[in-house]
Order: sequence, then structure tokens, then C-alpha cells
Amino acid sequence: AWDWIYAMQPAYMSVICLLGVIGNSCVLCVFCLQKRRSSVADIYLSNLAAADLLMVSCLPFWVETVVNKFHWRFGEAMCQLINTVIGMNYYCSVLFLTLVSVDRYLALTRPLTQGRERRAWWARGICLVIWIAGVLLSFPAVLFRSVQFVPDLGVDACHLEYPHEGWRLRYNMTVSTVGFLIPVPIMSFCSYHITRVLQSSRKLRKGNRGSAERKAAFLVLVVLAAFILCWLPYQVLIFLDTLDHFEVFPGCTWAYVLDIGDQLATYLGYSNSSLNPFLYVIVGKHFKQQISPLTRCVLLRGLQQTHTSRVPDMSLIIWTK
Repeated sequence: AWDWIYAMQPAYMSVICLLGVIGNSCVLCVFCLQKRRSSVADIYLSNLAAADLLMVSCLPFWVETVVNKFHWRFGEAMCQLINTVIGMNYYCSVLFLTLVSVDRYLALTRPLTQGRERRAWWARGICLVIWIAGVLLSFPAVLFRSVQFVPDLGVDACHLEYPHEGWRLRYNMTVSTVGFLIPVPIMSFCSYHITRVLQSSRKLRKGNRGSAERKAAFLVLVVLAAFILCWLPYQVLIFLDTLDHFEVFPGCTWAYVLDIGDQLATYLGYSNSSLNPFLYVIVGKHFKQQISPLTRCVLLRGLQQTHTSRVPDMSLIIWTK
């Protein structure tokens, strides 16, 4: 099984990284270049894209590490930093997804409250709190991550070792509670009520606005499904690891299965960061109108650069100006 992981996992992570960097960078460019004032949804989605971009940007370090059979070559400081960033952005991504669901729920079911609850400055403050919370929740990576020689692998690995098993249990409970058990019911509640409002409102069934709102609600459901699909296996592994802590599963077989499963489930969860730009960011009201000119501009520039590469160097200098 480990030979299969060494062979397949680097390619899988590389695809996730490439798609995630392209998708989330494109999203951030759209939000940064837009001329209109950012809405609450724009603020949440841009922070979501930033969190996902940071997440996938850390994956090349683990690609190289898996290729070298978990030998860590980047030093202890990078071992702590990379895993802190990954942990931080796991929490931030989940919470920003929750905020987007809540925002869609408020926009559709309680539009008269937008003047207070949905102000941009309020949204920015909430985002700041989430970033700080993400740093604090991921701080165990700084405390307990170090580069250690692992005899079973015969390499110096970036290893997470808790001072006692109580820390491991607290970590598992925090990941499950903050990263799954709280956000999923909230997103499910919002999605359920959005769907009910759309089904019962005659006004929203007619005209372009009704079509747009139904599409936004559908995207909320799709993203919720994608989030559960990507992260549920990891949460199951966390639960099984907690049971293993209490020696529910005797013998070494379960420990081996959990190690393999943890590798597969973790990177399946990471793929959610590359899916988010394609599944969710369209909820931004003017995203399509803004992404189309940006795409045409990039393609046109690429064609012009291809054409000018055939002429003398002076034309290349003029073009770059």
C-alpha cells in the first residue's frame, strides 16, 4: 500500500496544487480588479480564496517529501511553518464557507436586515477574527512539530509528537468540532431554508432575479455536498483514531490501516480547496461579468506575445512596456 502511495500521491497532489493555484488566483484577481465596492459576499469569498490559495501553495513541500519517502529536507522551522499554515487555512476555509452560506441565507430570507448585519465593515471584522482563530487553533503544529529520525522509515521526518495522549485527544476533538460538527449543521440549516424560501416564493420564481437566486441556492447545496464528500472520510479517520486512543482496536493492524487511511483522507480533503473556486465563487453577483474581460485580456496578451516573439528583440522590449 505504501508503494502505491509513493507512486500515486505526488501526481494527485500536484494536480490539486495546480488547479487550486490557478482557480484561487483567478478569483483573487477578479475581486482585486473590480471597480465597484465589495459586497459582503465578495469579502467572504475573497478571504475563502486566499485561505484556499495558501493551503494549496503548501502542497509542493509535501509532494517533494512523499517522493523522498517522507524525508523532510526543509529544516525544522519550515516543518512547523508549513503545517501551521495548512492547519490555519483548514479552519479558515471551513469557517468562510459557513459565512457564505449564512450570507446567502440572510440575503434571501431576511433582506431587510442587510443594513446592519451585512455591512462590509462588519464582514471584514468577522474575517479578521476567523484568521486569528485559525492561527490559534493551529498553534499545536508550532509546539509539537519537529524533525525527528523515524526508525520505521529510516528518514528524518516532519513529525507530530504530543507530550502526552491527552493532547492528541484534544486535537482530534477540536478538528472534529470546529472543522466539521459545527459548520456542517449551520450550512445544512441555511441550505434547507434557502431551498424552502425559493420553493414557496412566487416572486422569486419569475424573472431573472428568481433564476439567479435559485442558481445561488443550488450552488450552496453543491458546495455543501462537495465539502462533506471531501472531508467526511478524514473526519471518520479522526473518530477511529480517537477510538484507537482508548485501545478499542487491539493489535497493530488497525494502526497500519489508520496510517494509510490518514494519508488518503487528508489529501482528499485538500482537494476541496481546488474545487471551491469552480463550485462556489459564482455566487458573487457580478463574477461572470468580471471574469470574462479578464480572461479575454489574458488570452489576447498571450496571442500578442506569441506573435511578437517572431520579430526582433526591440519589439519585445516595446511590448513589455
